[in-house]
Amino acid sequence: MPEVSFEFFPAKTEEKSASVLRVARRLSGFDPRFMSVTYGAGGSSRERTLQMLKEMSGQFHVPLAGHLTCVGASRGEVDDVARAYWDAGVRHIVALRGDVKPLKSGAPARYEPHPQGYRYAADLVAGLKKIAPFEISVAAYPEIHPEAASAQLDLGHLKAKFDAGADRAITQFFFDAEAFLRFRDRAAAAGINRPIVPGILPIGRATQAWRFAKMCGAAVPAELRDLFDGLDDLAPIRTRLSAVVTDRLCQRLREEGVNHFHFYTLNQSAPTSTLCTLLGRRLSHKLVDIAA
Repeated sequence: MPEVSFEFFPAKTEEKSASVLRVARRLSGFDPRFMSVTYGAGGSSRERTLQMLKEMSGQFHVPLAGHLTCVGASRGEVDDVARAYWDAGVRHIVALRGDVKPLKSGAPARYEPHPQGYRYAADLVAGLKKIAPFEISVAAYPEIHPEAASAQLDLGHLKAKFDAGADRAITQFFFDAEAFLRFRDRAAAAGINRPIVPGILPIGRATQAWRFAKMCGAAVPAELRDLFDGLDDLAPIRTRLSAVVTDRLCQRLREEGVNHFHFYTLNQSAPTSTLCTLLGRRLSHKLVDIAA
């Protein structure tokens, strides 16, 4: 039976935070390998991320991972967050370069390393290993990071992160299983022998999913666009179709030996619960109200 892990993002209000905690509690019943909480662009959700991790650790016993980025912060500031994670009992960090906040015009901003900070994710990984024996996950891009000059250079950045001490990579989401499998083969040929875990995005509203895909460089197959065309306001059909399509993606990956799936939950329990069940995971304790 494959392992699963889940990603959440910190809510901006107490009411929404309570809702996310309910979702996390439901999904904890699938005994995930870990659950992670994201870190906003430019470190904008730093306090909310730490607070959510503390609340999670006090409510259920699942290994937790805190995201941490190096963009827009000095080494001292980043190190302080890492120590705060450790003091809160968080032993796993998802180490990322991080996204720059968009310009006021809405246009993407150019990344510039902080003059007193970690330049890139590989530097961050090396620095974290000096602070404490964290388990560290990093990002990987089956269809190339949007800012990468080439696929080969992008793969070199991933290898540098592993050489610095990363334990696994979690990929950006994708909709084509073959894109992941080709990437995994290229990584192995480059000497990367650490786990590469596919990131899976259950499709909610297609317009939102396609927008996310454009931002992160994930291709959307034409047949997938056609399949979901006009269904955003037909939730019953869209929800069932998403489960079928995403399960097919996961099952294809299983055929090729994938045994760990990382779900981008978007703070909802029903889509991920459905996919976990289809993967053969069973709830370890009885849960009610799993419709959120």
